[in-house]
Amino acid sequence: MIRIICIGKVKESYFKEAILEYQKRISKYTKLEIIELSDSSSSDISKALEVEKEEILRFLSNKDYICSLAIEGKQYDSVAFSEKIEKIFVTYPNITFIIGGSYGLHSAIKEKSHSLLSFSNMTFPHTLFRVLLLEQIYRSYRIQNHETYHK
Repeated sequence: MIRIICIGKVKESYFKEAILEYQKRISKYTKLEIIELSDSSSSDISKALEVEKEEILRFLSNKDYICSLAIEGKQYDSVAFSEKIEKIFVTYPNITFIIGGSYGLHSAIKEKSHSLLSFSNMTFPHTLFRVLLLEQIYRSYRIQNHETYHK
């Protein structure tokens, strides 16, 4: 199973539609769970990160492979990402991806993670990034199954 923990709600209908579409596509290959947690309302960055950290920790299991999305993380091409997912499932029953809020992720979450993943040095809106992550997960299953989609 793949779990995605996200800070922040999706408001835009076009992002909601894209997320639902990729959820449907991914469901052919694996169970997918998306957990949306509220942004902290604090304007104090350290307080906001602390509140969000505590919320995220409630959903983490020591049995799962934890991958946090962070700009300083490792970048993969789609084939290497697909291979990484395939290798993780040899050892772990679940992969949990974590997408932080507007202030990023608390250092304790990054330290608890097995790996940090970056898609780019650029900054993306978190809702758009959720769609990008889902698309890459879907693409990785297509690659693993030698199905046409990946070019």
